Amino acid sequence: MRGRRTLTSVLAIACACGAANTAHAQDAAGEDSEASTAAKGGLSEIIVTARKRVESAQDVPVSVTAISAAEIADRDLTSLERVAAATPQLAIGRNATGSGAQLTLRGVGSNSLSIGTEQSIAVIVDGVYYGQGRTINEGFFDLGGIEILKGPQSLFFGKNATAGVISITTANPTDYFTASSRTSYEFNAGKLKEEVVVSGPVSDRVGFRLAARVAKDFGHLFDNRADSITYTTTDRPAAGVTNATTDHIATAPSNNGPKEREYLVRGTIDWEATDRLTATLKANVGYNRTSGTWNYAVFACDGGQSHLSPGTPCERDFALYSNNMPADIAAETRFARPDGDNFNKYSSWGVTGTLEYDLDALTITSVTNYQWNRNTWSLDIDYQSASSPALNIWGTEVSDYNAFSEELRVLSDFDGAFNFLLGGYYQTSERGFEQNVLFAGFENSEAPDGFRYVAYAKDSSTEGETLSAYGQAIVELIPDTLEITGGARYIHETKDSIFVQPYAHPLLAGSRYAVDDPLTAKQTFDNWSPEATLTWTPSETVTVYGAYKTAYKSGGFSNSSIQSPTTPLEFFLFEPEKAKGFEVGLKTDLLDRQLRFNVTGYIYKFTDLQVTYLDSAALAYNSINAGSAKTKGVEVEFAYAPYAVPGLELSGSANYNHARYGTALAPCYGGQSFDAGCIPNLLSIGTPGQDLDGKPTSDAPDWTGSLGARYEADLNQSMKYGLSVNARYSSDYLPSAFGAPLSRQDEYVSLDAGVRFGAIDDTWQLALIGKNLTNQFVATGVTDGSGTGSGTGTNMAVPADQVGFISMPRTVTLQLTLQIP
Repeated sequence: MRGRRTLTSVLAIACACGAANTAHAQDAAGEDSEASTAAKGGLSEIIVTARKRVESAQDVPVSVTAISAAEIADRDLTSLERVAAATPQLAIGRNATGSGAQLTLRGVGSNSLSIGTEQSIAVIVDGVYYGQGRTINEGFFDLGGIEILKGPQSLFFGKNATAGVISITTANPTDYFTASSRTSYEFNAGKLKEEVVVSGPVSDRVGFRLAARVAKDFGHLFDNRADSITYTTTDRPAAGVTNATTDHIATAPSNNGPKEREYLVRGTIDWEATDRLTATLKANVGYNRTSGTWNYAVFACDGGQSHLSPGTPCERDFALYSNNMPADIAAETRFARPDGDNFNKYSSWGVTGTLEYDLDALTITSVTNYQWNRNTWSLDIDYQSASSPALNIWGTEVSDYNAFSEELRVLSDFDGAFNFLLGGYYQTSERGFEQNVLFAGFENSEAPDGFRYVAYAKDSSTEGETLSAYGQAIVELIPDTLEITGGARYIHETKDSIFVQPYAHPLLAGSRYAVDDPLTAKQTFDNWSPEATLTWTPSETVTVYGAYKTAYKSGGFSNSSIQSPTTPLEFFLFEPEKAKGFEVGLKTDLLDRQLRFNVTGYIYKFTDLQVTYLDSAALAYNSINAGSAKTKGVEVEFAYAPYAVPGLELSGSANYNHARYGTALAPCYGGQSFDAGCIPNLLSIGTPGQDLDGKPTSDAPDWTGSLGARYEADLNQSMKYGLSVNARYSSDYLPSAFGAPLSRQDEYVSLDAGVRFGAIDDTWQLALIGKNLTNQFVATGVTDGSGTGSGTGTNMAVPADQVGFISMPRTVTLQLTLQIP
């Protein structure tokens, strides 16, 4: 019969409010335990697949936060950014340029400025590795659950998970026919969203699920306060030749941000071919469009005013100053819209096939995936509506990414003291990247089509191939009491890259920029990443573990850099990032499973940490290895669901994390003075640098925490209601990876709340959901403002303006859900 419980259908399930690992999960039998929990009180068992096995979260020796499908729906956690806003120590910043996102966990991650870097936090969707930051544009919905695994996770999750893993499972077909519609309206952005799901059996052995979401903003979240400006170009087709000078009008955008439009469709077919063989096919397609750099705020400047646009205040406000490209210029520039409007457009599709063969004590699983995405943008990349035409900067870009992967593993489930996991992984990938940059009034009437107003252009690509093998052995030294595990992953990876600047304005070509002088690189990386864990279970409700873990993230090529006539190939290359360290944990269910109390302690060292910086004078994004960093901390979380008050759950967490650089020589931040630690010629002749030893890493608050409450009860025999409130606290931190003091984010408390009521049989529900009700301004990433910062390495330095990637302001959503049956 359909519905046989397999590993691929078991989800990471349940957390109580505040992202603690608690109720509203599926129980060990795979049935939804929400109703029984509300009726009886007490905590549900949480099922996770953190070790590719179906295990209770309280038994598995891993620091994991699990969010159930019910929690995702109740709190409207339908994007990775919203998940991060609800999860202490996890920060995600959306970036229109570069890799598209900055993901950070426990103060370690990958900043978003270069398209050539992969994330230190691996995003896994239905068992498939997604290493690109632009994955956050996918828009996740109709989910089965989310697991957030903290710390190095190299063994079970493909590659590059030096800081952690976000594992997302989409919902599978049901054994019965069901259909649902969820219509929501967010008042601040004027966002209208519709989600539809249809699921059920086609036959005794075949099931299907079709899910779709469409959304459009009719209002906005961020104000664009720019005025129209005049951009003057001079036609100079060759040295010593000067033709006409022309004024162009760069209008103020009529569209504030984000003006998001999206559609997402996912289809799933589940076939139980025999009693032993199950096949699942998932296909998805998506489209997302926004108004460009809608979440970029110039929020901190030396003296309080923009250096590019004097008189414009730098404020911690949900506002930006960004101009469209002049329409007549846009009409002759590759990848721009003819009207010159700023935009970011992301399209994607993918197919995942999973085969699972059950041999009683052995399960053989194959996961095959192909994924493709394309991102195109045209943006004002000085971000400040500069008053001087010489300082106006626009850019256009198109990037493509595709990957094929195959994973094959064998998992044992013997009754005896020994079990194992063996697997292999293969991936090929290809990234293409083209970019044009316009500034300083450059014009060339004799340029090739699409380049007339371009100062310089880039064209780069990287082809990668990964071969990996991994295994784990589990030995019960004392049955059901003492367990030791050991495993390792081997990775062999190659990357072939090319970079060329196909065009530069004649006054810049050969002096500032090399033209038609390709740089090529063939990189090979090999690594063994072992780990070992000792787990003691003195009773059914207490688990104690200690683990040694390592992880590895391959090196790469800085596709976003700039090539001068003297730039060496080595400037474009960066080395692998590695992590190793220890973790201990205590997990308990107390008071007859009314109280859950967990404590985790850890210390990890990261070497050759990969970071990216903006050379604001050259307009180049460069990826480097910034030396070492160390994180150490303690995490405490609890959940309480008393039998005396059925339907009530309280939860919270308190986390201390000390993330600091060790031996780390890195570039200075823009406008860092000699007295502030910028040392001339430290990195090379003519290149100043700083010693980051002892300085905090980016997005690394020392203290974070959460506190939440949730209550559900029946109104009468036909209706029920629910209330929830969740607070998240963060102490202050630096979003800058290079210690820029101007970037400091103050401590804050954000507040989410919700109220809902509906039919007791869930055929309808009306909910009002508020997020960031305290309207906190939170910078999750930062870059130096293009063209700002001067005198770096001298005592006449002026610090660069700080451009932050800002989290969402207050949103309030009205949501109506209809479901049959």
